[in-house]
Amino acid sequence: MQTQQLVPLALPRGQKLFCELCRGPATLRCGSCAVTYYCDVEHQSADWVSIHEKICQLLIPLRTTLPFYNSEEERKHGREQKLRREKFLAELTQAVAQNFLLEGKHEDAIPAALHSLKFSISVHSSNAVELVPAYLILAEAGLGLGHLAQAEEYLSQAQWIILKNSHCSNAIQSDFHRNLGLLHAAKGNFEDSLYHLANDIYFSSCAFGTNHMAASGGYFHMANVFFRQNRMDIADSLYSEVTNIWHHHFSHFIGLQYHTLMTPAELDMLAEEEETTEEVLDAKQRAEAKQMLSAILEIREQSPRPQLAQIAKVLHTLAMFHYLILDVPKAHELVMKLLQVMKKLPKYEPSESLHQLVKLLKSKPIYAK
Repeated sequence: MQTQQLVPLALPRGQKLFCELCRGPATLRCGSCAVTYYCDVEHQSADWVSIHEKICQLLIPLRTTLPFYNSEEERKHGREQKLRREKFLAELTQAVAQNFLLEGKHEDAIPAALHSLKFSISVHSSNAVELVPAYLILAEAGLGLGHLAQAEEYLSQAQWIILKNSHCSNAIQSDFHRNLGLLHAAKGNFEDSLYHLANDIYFSSCAFGTNHMAASGGYFHMANVFFRQNRMDIADSLYSEVTNIWHHHFSHFIGLQYHTLMTPAELDMLAEEEETTEEVLDAKQRAEAKQMLSAILEIREQSPRPQLAQIAKVLHTLAMFHYLILDVPKAHELVMKLLQVMKKLPKYEPSESLHQLVKLLKSKPIYAK
């Protein structure tokens, strides 16, 4: 891993430079790019681990004096080139920050998200709707760290932009209301939390369709709020809704792979659909499915009066999930556990998707992931 050299600053009288992260007075400079400044070693280290190592050299042409252009055409080309670089960096830094959130590394997500926000402002202006994803990442990181005041500030910035932009997408509004719902839940404002989580479900349904997996997060977090209020009947029904959404989604793709296995003559025709597993289970969806379904299974199993049919449904859904992400040993383990539960349910009829999953597992060797 590359290391960063730091150079103490000796500034001429009256000249001020600011820290990349906190905008406080800078005392250090990156010795590699020579265009990035920090107030102390801690902020330098945080930025380096989060994003600076990846973009260090890319910052040089953006932060050095522009060359002298001989014509308006050259000046226009220079501006367009700068804009393309900033757009690229805005997208790259946002993707890196989002990946840190998926890994539960909330502290590491913050510097990358701050960079994304700065580049987005430079490209789109300070009130553009394109800034909202960066604000939401910063808010989610703050919630993950328990910094509720900071999270609320970022959500307020996002809300202001959303209110000023009537064309803000349903998907962005869904993410905004989910974060606001989680903030209110963390503060103990359960009724406000439920209101915003209901809006999350509404906007995600508008964006992706009723009972799409994008809405499962809203149902899951609503269930958690009712669980905390000891309103178990409502929580139970919402946890079941989450399980049903993912179960339906995974069953569809298990069916596609099963029919490919059973009818090899159609392999070429179905190859394209088989390859869509990555698309329908992107990194964010994988993280959400695993988090929600694992939590629901734990709640079901630890219930004072476990409902075996509900446990079986979650086990089946998790088994399909792990098969689809190519974790065959885990899928096999969950199916074995499911079959043990089903022995205690004489009236429980195995579904077609379970038969298909078992046959798919039998077609593959058990290997360590």
